[in-house]
Amino acid sequence: MLRQILVGGGVSVVNIAIHAFVMTILVWVARAVSADNKSHPAIFLMAVMISTVSVLMAAHAIEVIVWALAYLIVGAAPGGAGFGYFAFVNYTTLGYGDIVPVERWRLLGPITALNGVLLIGWSTAVIFEVLRRALARTETSG
Repeated sequence: MLRQILVGGGVSVVNIAIHAFVMTILVWVARAVSADNKSHPAIFLMAVMISTVSVLMAAHAIEVIVWALAYLIVGAAPGGAGFGYFAFVNYTTLGYGDIVPVERWRLLGPITALNGVLLIGWSTAVIFEVLRRALARTETSG
């Protein structure tokens, strides 16, 4: 069990670092972007939100790949299972149940799910903050 917690914790920390890096860039860009002199504030708002959510989706995809690599390295998925699919199902807490980890790595699934829930929640908070800032800038510029 300790080995599972160490591996799961290590992969979680790597993913938190990836997410922190992406979040820092997004918040920095959100502060720097201004709606001043924008003739179409609605288009500005759409562009900000589409780019923000797209970057966050890419970050989550990278984080799932990190989990998939961890599953591959430790041999957590049963033979014939797609590591990427297995990682996505766990990370998003979808939990189809069509693939279960091998017995000695069974705890990695819930650790992956916890990591995914926390990072997806963090992304949601940042999406709302970016939206709030973008709306404030369109209101002051109009």
